[in-house]
Amino acid sequence: MRLVIQRVKRAEVAVFGEYRGRIGQGYVALLGVGEEDDEQTARLYADKMLKLRIFADENGKTNRALADVGGGLMLISQFTLYADCRKGNRPSFTKAGEPKRAKELYEFFAAYLREKGVDVVTGEFGAHMEISLVNDGPFTIVLDESLL
Repeated sequence: MRLVIQRVKRAEVAVFGEYRGRIGQGYVALLGVGEEDDEQTARLYADKMLKLRIFADENGKTNRALADVGGGLMLISQFTLYADCRKGNRPSFTKAGEPKRAKELYEFFAAYLREKGVDVVTGEFGAHMEISLVNDGPFTIVLDESLL
């Protein structure tokens, strides 16, 4: 699994040009599902993301988590996080999860976050999306296989 987390002031997503949703302060999380991933992996990554303390406290220290600031979360599927560009100029995506299973894990990930009380906005798995955001910082964290 690969997860790119961007701290944002606000973000919105449209699918095939149709508005889907928006968040205020929070995270835009780009989720790539790999061929070896399962529900246990999804829970591990979701829990780690929710515990990250990357919002400033009253002293300006990055000491607050998403829940501490009442933040929203926009979850976007992005198999291109598995791009392998080592050979030639056309990326290979052979390490990305099979689409049916990847969609199941993406939906599981979103549902798991909602069970934890997170306000989650999603795009649409496999669709062309337009994501607009105001990055806050910028502050971007990448979680990948090294987390395991």
